[in-house]
Amino acid sequence: MSKILLKHRTAALLGAALIAGTAALPFTINAATAVAAPAEVSGTFAPGGSFAPIVDADKPAVVTVTTTMKATDASDQQSPMDEQFRQFFEQQGIPFPHQAPKNEGGQHAMALGSGFIISPDGVIVTNNHVIDNAMDIKVTLDDGTELPAKLVGTDPKSDIAVLKIQAPKPLATVAWGDSDKLKLGDQILAIGNPFGIGTTVTAGIVSARGRDLHSGPYDDFIQIDAPINHGNSGGPLVDRDGHVVGINTAIYSPNGGSVGVGFAIPSDEAKMIVAKLQKDGSIEHGYLGVQIQAVTKDVADAVGLSDAQGALVAAVSGDTPAARAGIKTGDIVTAVGGEAVKTPKDLSRLVADMSPGAKQTMTVWRDGKSTDLNVTIGGNDDGQKQAAADESDGKTQSGPSIGVGLADLTPDARQELNLPRSVNGAVVASVNPDKPAAAAGIQTGDVIVSVNDRPVHDASDAKAAVASAAKSGRKSVLLLIERGGNKTFVAVPFSAA
Repeated sequence: MSKILLKHRTAALLGAALIAGTAALPFTINAATAVAAPAEVSGTFAPGGSFAPIVDADKPAVVTVTTTMKATDASDQQSPMDEQFRQFFEQQGIPFPHQAPKNEGGQHAMALGSGFIISPDGVIVTNNHVIDNAMDIKVTLDDGTELPAKLVGTDPKSDIAVLKIQAPKPLATVAWGDSDKLKLGDQILAIGNPFGIGTTVTAGIVSARGRDLHSGPYDDFIQIDAPINHGNSGGPLVDRDGHVVGINTAIYSPNGGSVGVGFAIPSDEAKMIVAKLQKDGSIEHGYLGVQIQAVTKDVADAVGLSDAQGALVAAVSGDTPAARAGIKTGDIVTAVGGEAVKTPKDLSRLVADMSPGAKQTMTVWRDGKSTDLNVTIGGNDDGQKQAAADESDGKTQSGPSIGVGLADLTPDARQELNLPRSVNGAVVASVNPDKPAAAAGIQTGDVIVSVNDRPVHDASDAKAAVASAAKSGRKSVLLLIERGGNKTFVAVPFSAA
C-alpha cells in the first residue's frame, strides 16, 4: 500500500538509526527585510547543461538543523498538523504512518532536518515541526562548523520557524525567488540533508501546482519529481537562477523512499510569515469559528445559486465571531470584504490573513438571496478557548476521551440539518482532530442517535451514556450516527489520555 510520508521533524535519526526518519510536515519560509543575493549564476538548466554553478552558489547557505528532545516528547509527540495530514490521506484510502524519533535507551532523543540562511548575520528558515518541543537546537554549516541556535519565532499554522545563529563572519545566503512564475515542466533543484548523510543535491521538474493536502489555510503545494527523503524537510527548492522558490516538505511513497512525487511550499507564501516572525516572534491569525465545505453543483442547484462557488457553512461554534455576526449553518459565504470566495480554501486563507479585531463585511447566500453581515474577526486565543469550551462546558458538552463537542437537537438545528421529527439525539458540534472520534470519521453535523444500543435524546443523555461506557472499562463505545438520511454504526475507541 502506498503511503504519504510528510517530513515531520524531518528527522533522520542521529546515531545508529540514520535511515529511520520521523515523518515530516510542510514548512514555509519567508523573507526578512534585506537578503544578501547569492553569487550570480547563469541559466544552466537547459538540457545537457551543468547544475554546478547553481550548486556552488547555494550549497554553502544550506544547513543541517539538529534538535534534542526529551525522550517522552520524541516518542509521544504528534502535532495537530500531523493529524490533519493523516486524516486527509486516510480519507483517500492511503495510510499515514506517523514516525517519531526513537530513543535508544537514553533520556533524550535527537533528530535532524534542513534549513537555509537568508541573511549574512545568521537568520535561518526551517519548519516549525523540525524544532517543535526541542530542548536544544544546533545548526551545522556546510563547512562543518556547529553553532548553537536561538529560536526567533515560530508559527505552527504555517509550519514555519526562524532561527538565529552567531557566526564569527558574514555567512553565505540564498535569495528568494518568485514561485508564482513557476510553470509545469520548469527545472528545479532540491538541497538538503537526507537521512543525515550530508548535504545532497537532486534535480527534477515542477510536476503540478496548487496541491491542497488539507493541512491548514496556507496549503498551496508545489509538486516536484526531484528526489527528497527523510531529512530534506526544511531545505530549499531552487530555480534556474539559484533562487529559493519553495521548501521541500513531503513525499508520496510506497516504501519510505522517494518515488518521484514530492511536495514543497511556495516561497511567495512564506515571505510575509518570516518577516512577521522576525519582528514579533509569533503571528496572530484571524479566527471565525465555522466548519466549511465545498459547494457542489447539486448544492448550488438546491439553494438557487447560479455557480457552484463559495464556502458552505456546515456548523457554527457557539460564542464565536461567526455566531455573534449571525452566520448560520447552511449559509454559503461568497465574499469577504468585497473579495470573492470561490472555494473553502479562499475563505480559510482570507480569514487567517486578517488581524484579530479587524471588521469586515461578509456576503452570504441565504434563502435565495445575498445578505451582507458585519463580522469582527477573532484571534488565535478565541480558537483555543472555543476548542476547550466545546469539550468541557457551555452549550456544548464532550464525551470523555473521544473528542467530540455535543449540542442539543433544537428545532433550528433540526431544520438546518433537514431532520424529520422522528429523529432524536445529540448533534456533534465540534470534533477534536487529535482525538479518536476524528480518526473514526465522526463529523460535525452528525447526530448521535444511540450509544451502545441505548437511545439518547439530547447532549446530556449522550454524554452520560458515553461516560457510563468509559466507566464500565470498555475499550471503545458504539455510536449510531444519523448523517444525510442514513444511519451508520461507528465504533470509537477511548483515548488513553
